[in-house]
Amino acid sequence: MDRPAHDAPLDGNAVAGLLGEAFAFETTLALVRCATCGRTDVVARARAHVSAMGAIVRCDGCDAVLLVVVERPDGTLVSTRGAAWLRAPRPADRPY
Repeated sequence: MDRPAHDAPLDGNAVAGLLGEAFAFETTLALVRCATCGRTDVVARARAHVSAMGAIVRCDGCDAVLLVVVERPDGTLVSTRGAAWLRAPRPADRPY
């Protein structure tokens, strides 16, 4: 069965606008859900352990690692492995 043209896969450039909007937000206001205990709160209420290399962000409920941010010469590496999800806040002026 032939797939309709609108279902044809595109390369990653097709999501540039979506990713640009998703990552252009006040990160401390983003909601994060802990994959370990299920607690959901804004990133600002998590506990951050910061060093010259980056940061480890831990759940305030169970102490599990939510996020790891590492500054590297080739860019910033962000791991969200301990987060079930991270939801960007939606600006009030967006129509959706």
